[in-house]
Amino acid sequence: MDLSAKHCVPCEGGVFPLAQQESEPLMKEIPEWSLADDALSISRTFTFKDFAGALAFANNIGVIAEEEGHHPDLTVSWGKVGVGLSTHAIGGLSENDFILAAKIDQLMQ
Repeated sequence: MDLSAKHCVPCEGGVFPLAQQESEPLMKEIPEWSLADDALSISRTFTFKDFAGALAFANNIGVIAEEEGHHPDLTVSWGKVGVGLSTHAIGGLSENDFILAAKIDQLMQ
């Protein structure tokens, strides 16, 4: 399954978040990411040589997020970008989170 080839679908709630056993196979597609202990979110920290590189990367994430209509939580600091993903409308993870994570990973290639 190539998550980066998929597109996020609108989520307005009314569905259950993925259970941990449903998330674990998807985690294999994004091995650098971490699944939260409560299995309600995923996260990854990217490192750069300076603030400008981190900021440019965060802006590139913003472009993808807008295209996909699914938005991460970002923390930008000197040489680092922290990315957190969960589907707020359902209070946990959906396939959209894994799709966006895979697309963000492609920015580093």
